[in-house]
Amino acid sequence: MFLHSVNLWNLAFYALMVFMATLGLWDVFFGFEENKCSMSYMFEYPEYQKIELPKKLAKRYPAYELYLYGEGSYAEEHKVLPLTGIPVLFLPGNAGSYKQVRSIGSIALRKAEDIDFKYHFDFFSVNFNEELVALYGGSLQKQTKFVHECIKTILKLYKGQEFAPKSVAIIGHSMGGLVARALLTLKNFKQDLINLLITQATPHVAPVMPLDRFITDFYMTVNNYWILNARHINLTTLSVAGGFRDYQVRSGLTFLPKLSHHTSALSVVSSAVPKTWVSTDHLSIVWCKQLQLTTIRAFFDLIDADTKQITQNPKKKLSVLNHHFIRHPAKHFEENPSIISDLTGTSMWVPVKVSKWTYVAYNESDKIYFTFPLANHRKIYTHVYCQSTMLDTNSWIFGCINSTSMCRQGVDLSWKAELLPTIKSLTLRLQDYPSLSHLVVYVPSVHGSKFVVDCEFFKKETRSIQLPVTHLFSFGLSSRKVILNTSGLFYNIELLNFGQIYQAFKVNVVSKCSGVKEEITSIYKLHIPWSYEDSLTIAQVPSSTEISVKLHIAQPENDSHVALLKMYTSSDCQYEVTVKTSFSQILGQVVRFHGGALPAYVISSILLAYGGQLYSLFSTGHCLEYAAMLDKEAKPYKVDPFVIMVKFLLGYKWFKEFWDMLLLPELDAIVLTSQSMCFPLVSLILFLFGTCTAYWGGLLSSTSVRLLSSLWLTLKRPSELPKDMKIISPDLPILTVVLIIVSWATCGAFAILLTYLYYVFKIVHLQASLTTFKNSQTVNPKHSRRSEKKSNHHKDSTVYQLRLSASDAEDSLRMHSTVINLLTWIVLLSMPSLIYWLKNLRYYFKLNPDPCKPLAFILIPTMAVLGNTYTASIKSSKLLKTTSQFPLPLAVGVIAFGSAHLYRVPCFVFIPLLLHALCNFM
Repeated sequence: MFLHSVNLWNLAFYALMVFMATLGLWDVFFGFEENKCSMSYMFEYPEYQKIELPKKLAKRYPAYELYLYGEGSYAEEHKVLPLTGIPVLFLPGNAGSYKQVRSIGSIALRKAEDIDFKYHFDFFSVNFNEELVALYGGSLQKQTKFVHECIKTILKLYKGQEFAPKSVAIIGHSMGGLVARALLTLKNFKQDLINLLITQATPHVAPVMPLDRFITDFYMTVNNYWILNARHINLTTLSVAGGFRDYQVRSGLTFLPKLSHHTSALSVVSSAVPKTWVSTDHLSIVWCKQLQLTTIRAFFDLIDADTKQITQNPKKKLSVLNHHFIRHPAKHFEENPSIISDLTGTSMWVPVKVSKWTYVAYNESDKIYFTFPLANHRKIYTHVYCQSTMLDTNSWIFGCINSTSMCRQGVDLSWKAELLPTIKSLTLRLQDYPSLSHLVVYVPSVHGSKFVVDCEFFKKETRSIQLPVTHLFSFGLSSRKVILNTSGLFYNIELLNFGQIYQAFKVNVVSKCSGVKEEITSIYKLHIPWSYEDSLTIAQVPSSTEISVKLHIAQPENDSHVALLKMYTSSDCQYEVTVKTSFSQILGQVVRFHGGALPAYVISSILLAYGGQLYSLFSTGHCLEYAAMLDKEAKPYKVDPFVIMVKFLLGYKWFKEFWDMLLLPELDAIVLTSQSMCFPLVSLILFLFGTCTAYWGGLLSSTSVRLLSSLWLTLKRPSELPKDMKIISPDLPILTVVLIIVSWATCGAFAILLTYLYYVFKIVHLQASLTTFKNSQTVNPKHSRRSEKKSNHHKDSTVYQLRLSASDAEDSLRMHSTVINLLTWIVLLSMPSLIYWLKNLRYYFKLNPDPCKPLAFILIPTMAVLGNTYTASIKSSKLLKTTSQFPLPLAVGVIAFGSAHLYRVPCFVFIPLLLHALCNFM
């Protein structure tokens, strides 16, 4: 019956929308590289020693605990306090376990053993009872206050020690990182208690799913504090994102804003971290061995030898983090590296006068210095590029001043090199070093190992190739191509007109080599100059390699840089680079950046259909099918133009003042624009996806009601259509009061769920009654005609004494099916607080604070009345016309104010439901 109300063209359209949405979802959940993280294992059995908290604190936070991590002999020794190491506190995130500390804790312990415990770290972890703080924000403030108490408790464990710490380092995973930042907002918190903050996959910018106002209020408090106090916050902070593998927290949300030049904040994607170079999912970022090794190396380099604690020098902290997480020069970190190096010894000095040079080392016994005179090269070339496949940490390239054949001292240029997975490379602009007379490449003696050193001089314009990307609407049907015919080692391909989050491309690199017998490796690096979100692809040539090109952060308006594809190539190969638009990845970007707003668009479409049904009831006396009304009423042009117009007018001061005078919240479209997430077609695409979801959701709910009614008829005796249509039955007030008491005493979402189940029961019962009536009509048509006449006779009496006819029952079921669709989404949006309440039921019976309680108080009596409402009883209502006009502006309001604040959506839904219920009395 549901399908009959939609023509085949519409059905094909909805099927197409499902296909497009599936493409986008596939790209988000599966369209990324395989997990290349190595698992971090414990060498000894992990132990978690519970730290005894003060009785008052334990009583105030019964669900929370503090643990000290240890293994083997270390764990045995540290069961007797006080401690002697450097404290690090791990904060788990949404539904996270305190045991997640074991990966980084174990690696730090192994590193301390390697240096005979000259320094060591004590890793603490907080048990937050695996709370769902990403979905329910009511406990975020409580977690923050508990962490403050934990820090004070940890520092007391070192009391009386010679090198007792005065602060702790914090590693926060997911929402744990946000809780760590929130510590600074506490009134009695001293900023000096934290010396370093590292967050992993933490959504700093905005919540992933703003399902209650407590989350958004918490974010607003934290971010506003950091913005207003940027000059006074000296906390060095590093945010690490997981890249495209992390579909739970997209990397764009993890980037800390550069609030001022005083801010000591770095943000980087794990795929760009040196010696890591992999994308991690939301959980593997905690145990990814490559990333944890990098983190621990940084921690040990941060230690001050005098205090045996993490340094208090902010410049050193930032330089260490830059060294390990941003650009690694293939050298061990040095706080004050010696720029001038002595070049002495019995080494050979070999002059090289050619512009391109390669040296292959096998079993050399002597050290060799190769010298490149720069005077002649400066006249012809602009840059010099050198690379070496020996990845040791020794200095390997120098610059000499006023030298002829050899120099005693040289400027160590190795610190300007960059470490890549298979090479270390250096590119110098000759104009920047006018005082250098020679470039010196040092080749050490080797024993059995082979490595290759290459150098070449080149003009920048010969190695920089512009490649305009294809248009968004080319759908991958057209492509652009460049061929690298020259025999260079390094190329920069400038991807012109690429800087928006909704752009996505597939770049195919085909390499063809001539006369090459051994295996050659090429590296393709996508470099995004406005954020640290680079990604690397290693290819064995000759080969055909496909690279996905898309962004985590859009290019800022005042940024003129160009995204680059850096190609570290072989001189024996030819490379063909082709770029074309990837339609599936564009859909993936829409889902990745805007998928959280889809419920608002679904509800907006349902509201439009609901308004159409009410109006058809008012104008014709009959309620049309939900699917037919969805097709007729759910149109983007009824919603989007108004939102676009208001956004445009808010650019004028007078309208903004008028808007503020009405105390209206900020338009969600403006919020998205501030995050560089708004582009013209996204609202249209989301509306189409929302209408499609509303259609298939309606089909599912209609089918479910029919199946449940069939089950009802098999379990119970067939029931008749109601003989009268009483809105207020004797048991209805009692049921309403009981549900309101349940909402007040326990959890609002629980009461909403019970109300929803009661409403579904009433509709299933009505469907079963209608089915019974139709079956009896088929069996005994004469009796059914008499029943119909009797029913029509009763229609002349008062509304409350009416007997329900079959046509009225069908109209009522059509209306109720739409209401069920709306209620289903309200229940889904309130589910997180219900799950949170159920999970913590052993600690407290009443959820406090409760985001759904105000809604429950209004929705319970409304749905109780609607459950007993029939279309025949409201046809003559004076309020029906007004009620039918409300859903349209409310559908606009859902998109305008609820797409980025989902917790506001139910507020727009209950208004037409309430008016619908009032139609029974007016």
